[in-house]
Amino acid sequence: MNAALLLTAPVAAPLVAAGAYALAGVRPRASAASLAAARTESRRQVSAQGSVLVAQAPEPGEAPTRNAPAWAGLAPPAVILACGSLLATDVVDGGPQRAYSGLLRADALTAWMLLLVGAVALIACGSAPAHLAGERAAGRAHDRTTWHYHALVQAFLAAMCMAVVTANLGVMWVAVEATTIVTAFLVGHRRTRTSVEAAWKYVVICSVGIALAFLGTVLVYYAARQAGIAEAWALDWPTLIARAGRLDPAVTRLGIALVVLGFGAKAGLIPLHAWLADAHSQAPAPVSALMSGVLLSVAFAAILRYRVIADAALGPDFTRVLLASIALLTLAVAAGLLLAQRDYKRMLAYSSMEHMSLIALGTAIGSPLALAAALLHIAGHGLAKSVAFCASGHILQLTGTAKIGRVRGLLARAPLAGGVFGLAVVALLAFPPFSLFASELGIARAGFLAGGGLAWATAVALLLVLAAFAALSARTARMLLGPAPAPRTGPEATAAWPLVLGLAACATLGITPGPLADLLHAAAQAIGGH
Repeated sequence: MNAALLLTAPVAAPLVAAGAYALAGVRPRASAASLAAARTESRRQVSAQGSVLVAQAPEPGEAPTRNAPAWAGLAPPAVILACGSLLATDVVDGGPQRAYSGLLRADALTAWMLLLVGAVALIACGSAPAHLAGERAAGRAHDRTTWHYHALVQAFLAAMCMAVVTANLGVMWVAVEATTIVTAFLVGHRRTRTSVEAAWKYVVICSVGIALAFLGTVLVYYAARQAGIAEAWALDWPTLIARAGRLDPAVTRLGIALVVLGFGAKAGLIPLHAWLADAHSQAPAPVSALMSGVLLSVAFAAILRYRVIADAALGPDFTRVLLASIALLTLAVAAGLLLAQRDYKRMLAYSSMEHMSLIALGTAIGSPLALAAALLHIAGHGLAKSVAFCASGHILQLTGTAKIGRVRGLLARAPLAGGVFGLAVVALLAFPPFSLFASELGIARAGFLAGGGLAWATAVALLLVLAAFAALSARTARMLLGPAPAPRTGPEATAAWPLVLGLAACATLGITPGPLADLLHAAAQAIGGH
């Protein structure tokens, strides 16, 4: 199929959907919540001065079901998945595909990331109707906020796809920066004091990170121009790799270090990781699923691209030491925070730091086995974490609290939601047959085979992973087990199918990559795993 179409559609489809949702949100229809607000305002006007306003839920039967527009949001993820599948076949059989004079380019890493973005988006968008219905019933959402939510989520998907399919490092930086702007509004979607504070914290910290990444990009551009590369191709990824030997080592070293720190902030790596827990705990559950499941990985894919340039220009030792140090420090911080955690959504956020540090460690090792395991870990973490966050959103609506100590007997009270949440945590703990077991085993094996300092780093990482394992399993068991404190209930069937599909995909990847095996090995080769 035409390469331009396959590279354009993953960006265009969510953009068109975002525009349609935005236009529909300009003139929202009256909803139950807005009717309740109008009724409350009317009563306030006729009541005595100084009367106290109390939020009222809509009358039974007064709240219409308006999930049809939400289901339309599944179309762009389906388009992304289809394009990723077709591009995977093309790049494995025929090599990288290009369009628009090389501005858009697909190699095996691009196809792998598109498949992940599409799969995680399918889980998040499939869970959105039930989540938004719960928010409407609680009076925390109405027509206008719902339309805005859908428009922002689709714009978020478009930005992530653009970051993945472009070969120009400057355009990639712009796309990653666009995800910051869009997701800031999604983090503060509820417009409570804590959510707005989390959104501002997210904007400030990620802006610092993205500024560092910008400086690093400028330095790489400067090194390319000094090496005689034409202005139009000075940020073209294949051109930089082909002429990496001519880049100035000192300028390139500083530029790569800034880029790793900058994009590392978006990937949840230290020292700019502090936004992660607040943003993930305050964002709507499907948005947390997208942010943790795929946004962190998209930012890390940018680091993978720069690592290839750095290894060709400076040798492998520079990025190996840098990434291994960041991975171990991030893992130590994540394990410590998990041991002290009392909020289950923040617990999942710190678990993301743990898994991103393992991916960074696999990248630092750099062997074909380590890189293939790191890419498999990216996919397994994205699927399992998106399921865990979506299930946690339902638990929050069910119990009304995010405190671990106040949630008991989930398996008895809501077997489907509790079971899905428990299985997702089991997958994150790297139990077989889920793919995180195979990927963590691959990273550990590659680390010990590398010997020297990497073997010691792998041993330390395994000890820290054990500490995180103990914390996560103990707190999850406390939530799931015990008698039900309230009558038994469960999620709607429509809310469960995306989560079950996500767990099934994660387990299938752990048993066999199947037709994705060739793509996985080709992607590892594309990022230096020769």
